[in-house]
Amino acid sequence: MGRFYTIDTANERLPEVRAILERLREQRAELIALRDELAARRRGRGGAEEGGSAEGARSARPAKAASDAEALRLRMRGIIDQMEAAVQQLVDWDISLRDIESGLVDFPALANGRQIWLCWRLGEDEIGWWHELEAGFAGRRPLIDLA
Repeated sequence: MGRFYTIDTANERLPEVRAILERLREQRAELIALRDELAARRRGRGGAEEGGSAEGARSARPAKAASDAEALRLRMRGIIDQMEAAVQQLVDWDISLRDIESGLVDFPALANGRQIWLCWRLGEDEIGWWHELEAGFAGRRPLIDLA
């Protein structure tokens, strides 16, 4: 860990972190949809080719399908690149992304001379939880326990 956050500095960073996590969640959902569409097209193409359609239609379909599949792959690559940049921003801030879907992150902090994580996820107004380095989400405890 390079930087340690106080509760105040972590809360100050939340608007930027929230925006990144919301965007990551949307991009993840879009990526899954594109992956599923690509898989469905592959299944459909295989079925049409084996179905014995007319020769002219059969020769045009694979080229169009290949073009469509390439467009989907390029779109997926673009989303992945954007997601990687967003995750790198969190890394640059020394924030650990734990789960995109729930928007779970940990901020490194010090409490009574020991390292801990300040724990936050989308839907929470501010930092209200912490846990030991090895404990993870299941070991979250309210900040009041730090006193």
